[in-house]
Amino acid sequence: NLGRWSEADLSHIISSASLIDTPGAQIASLSNHFVATSYAANTLVGGPQVAEQLVVNLDGFDCFTFLDVIEALRRASDSEAFIKELKNVRYVGGKVAYVNRRHFFSDWIAEDAVVEDVTEKVGQGRALKVRKQLNRKADGSFWLPGLVVTPRQIHYIPTANVDTDILSSLQPGDYIGIYTNQVGLDVSHTGLIVKSQGRVLLRHASSRRDTGRVVDEDLLEYMQNKPGLLVYRVKP
Repeated sequence: NLGRWSEADLSHIISSASLIDTPGAQIASLSNHFVATSYAANTLVGGPQVAEQLVVNLDGFDCFTFLDVIEALRRASDSEAFIKELKNVRYVGGKVAYVNRRHFFSDWIAEDAVVEDVTEKVGQGRALKVRKQLNRKADGSFWLPGLVVTPRQIHYIPTANVDTDILSSLQPGDYIGIYTNQVGLDVSHTGLIVKSQGRVLLRHASSRRDTGRVVDEDLLEYMQNKPGLLVYRVKP
């Protein structure tokens, strides 16, 4: 489902973005085309008892499929390559299978990494680290049945530590995870950074009833009452 886009449209968008100097600026530019796209939950198909299918849906995103699509577009050379790159971004080794899907944000920096973790660098000595057992709830059950529990060290910058120096260290196109204290999860939400008129904005697929689409929000305002953030970046 390409929504309002044709394959020719996508190829033009991809070609135009390829002329931009840096990966981060490419990400910001590509994502401009999808601002106001509707929020859509549970669009992916697959599970422990259901065969995984590659879903291409540009008509609606959740916070994570939005990032999948933008990163796949950034990597692609045309609309046909976009499909291949979406597999590589969404699945470890590009193999379309439920167990290979990158279900957690920090899966993006694990094996066959999509991006690199620059949280500590951006945090300038004010980032914290915590050991998580991803997928295991506090009561011992699983967030996602059919998947193993994965021990992982998570770096995050506490919201109270995010000041003007850290905001200035964020770059357009940085992929952002909103850290969660919940047992067995790394983040509660994802988005990407754009900058406009001196403001640092979080561009994300919002599920809120009053928005329900891809929007830009002031990052610090959004971070109020949130524990912290993770910062991932494409290598130059």
